[in-house]
Amino acid sequence: MSKTNPTDISPEDAALAYLQLCPEDIIDAVQSVGHRCDGRLLALNSYENRVYQIGLEDAGFIVAKFYRPARWSDAAILEEHAFCMELAADEIPVVPPLQAGGETLHRRKGFRFALFECRGGRAPELDNMNLLAQVGRLIARIHLRGETADFAHRPTLDIQSFGIDSINYLLDNDFIPNDIEAAYTSTCEGLLAAVTNCFEIAGNTRRLRIHGDFHPGNVLVAGEQLHIVDLDDTRMGPAVQDLWMFLSGDRAEQTPQLQELLEGYTQFRRFDAWELNLVEALRSLRIIHYAAWIARRWEDPAFKMAFPWFNTRRYWDDQVLSLREQVALMQEPPLEWLE
Repeated sequence: MSKTNPTDISPEDAALAYLQLCPEDIIDAVQSVGHRCDGRLLALNSYENRVYQIGLEDAGFIVAKFYRPARWSDAAILEEHAFCMELAADEIPVVPPLQAGGETLHRRKGFRFALFECRGGRAPELDNMNLLAQVGRLIARIHLRGETADFAHRPTLDIQSFGIDSINYLLDNDFIPNDIEAAYTSTCEGLLAAVTNCFEIAGNTRRLRIHGDFHPGNVLVAGEQLHIVDLDDTRMGPAVQDLWMFLSGDRAEQTPQLQELLEGYTQFRRFDAWELNLVEALRSLRIIHYAAWIARRWEDPAFKMAFPWFNTRRYWDDQVLSLREQVALMQEPPLEWLE
């Protein structure tokens, strides 16, 4: 774990330094906790944080993750680390942070960073039903550990933070073109009503510690072994949040995928079938939250390079269309699961 030492520069300077993070800063930070770098450095695919694969003189590679300033408190990051280490202790194939001097969260020149083993692999094939069952088993094991305690410093996935707050941010900061603002607003009103209805039908579903952003990009396949990465968005939420992003295609395609996921899942943990009413609601919230996430980071040059289509008229036209489609999907019965 880490001592919560105050940063040695102001939050504003920390944010500026983060945007201008250079190789010298990265290598200096890694060497400050006892590693000897050989100069090899590769930026990995991450937008929210800055993540790098770094060559070491005596031990291959290490991964360094530099946290975006002001996004998480130290306490929230340490809860992420602690949960990851709990999962690793249960022999779940996550990639936990490495300790140096008994700490997992480190500081250097105002940067907060953590180090991880470098694990390789390829993206999973979603048409591989055996793999989906394996994913289901791993998610269930994560949830078995997740339900043993609650987070104290990390948020809960809910309609307010993912839906209402996201919509308000987009509207208040003039991201929606004026001539479609009325259409966007009315569509979002209908969507939030449909999402609320789905949550009411699902009932008082249990909230537990979940991965929170469990999509195929956060799973690496190496032979027969899976590695689960990036618990940066771990939070309290319903179990189905860690399942639905492995469903793709139309209803006919998603149904057998769901069957395999839950066949694996229920080998370790009971699944509440009422949560299936949340699948399209959670997808809807993610669409809105994703747009607001990009908007909140729009002044970061990395986001303008990675998402050049954002904030264009066509993007917002497509966004309205997607949200209307989600409203229609939430009127349909949930996916069927043959228990």
